[in-house]
Amino acid sequence: MATRAEKDQAITELIGEIESTNVLYLTDASSMSAESTSDLRRACHKGGIRMKVVKNTLLRKAMEGVEGKDYSELYPTIVGQTAILFAEKGNAPAKLIKDFRKKGTRPALKSAWIDQAVFIGDDQLVMLSELKGREELIGDIIGLLQSPMKNVISALQGGGGHKIAGLVKALQERAA
Repeated sequence: MATRAEKDQAITELIGEIESTNVLYLTDASSMSAESTSDLRRACHKGGIRMKVVKNTLLRKAMEGVEGKDYSELYPTIVGQTAILFAEKGNAPAKLIKDFRKKGTRPALKSAWIDQAVFIGDDQLVMLSELKGREELIGDIIGLLQSPMKNVISALQGGGGHKIAGLVKALQERAA
């Protein structure tokens, strides 16, 4: 049995890990074989996701110890065996779990915390796997902003330039 000091140290380390990310998934990897669990760990490592199996009481105390973030909506899901997945991209763990589950039913998603948004239940997995990352959203916004300009430029460069000039001339004559 761990001593009080060892538990406090584990909580402190967990607080640091939780504070260092805006994306964490709580999963249930119970009933997975040792081989499957090892495969999951390897897949996580390969995908840049940190996986950690923790005691529920230590996890809850660590979450309570993080300042400025309220994880209380996740507390009801901290039951049974819990493995935490820490990631940089909000959809990365969901994609990994979805892909991994082609071979079985585990790990199951208990809950997720992504930039202070809370998702509860395994039924959220498909939606989470389709979330766009920050870079993808910025790319979409830039594309949308450039689109009208491209249309105007192509219209001016193409045969549409004469049409626009003619339209402007007709409007001027009508106004006069």
